[in-house]
Amino acid sequence: MKISLFTLALLFTFAFSSFSQEQYDESLATKLGADDYGMRKYVMAFLLRGDRVSEYGETERADIQAGHMANISRMAEMGKLIVAGPFFGNDELRGIYIFDVQTIEEAKALTETDPAIKAGVLKMDLKEWYGSAALMMLPEIYPKVTKKSF
Repeated sequence: MKISLFTLALLFTFAFSSFSQEQYDESLATKLGADDYGMRKYVMAFLLRGDRVSEYGETERADIQAGHMANISRMAEMGKLIVAGPFFGNDELRGIYIFDVQTIEEAKALTETDPAIKAGVLKMDLKEWYGSAALMMLPEIYPKVTKKSF
């Protein structure tokens, strides 16, 4: 029985690995900057509640948020911001950005253009991240599934 289960597991492994190799698209992998594992380097930004949130009234915070959203759109149009979004809840951890940049310094320069960062409503924690190169396709796909914009 053990030999049969081992043989079956081995067969599944070979079947799935050959299937994935048949799906490989070298030109797409090259276009997306994928390595042999289909991965690439990004810089991820964790958006945290800033230290100066309480200094602003509701109208000022709404204006800062509008500038923050406009900045997100600008960075996406530049092709530097691949993913952005808030976390649910009202915790210290507010959201994430995933940047298509090579260095933390480059991501830092981009985050420093954000009105919410400038105002101290948000602050960033930047980390290099190794993720799927397929994320690079999100800017192309996202408009096709978006009915309303912010």
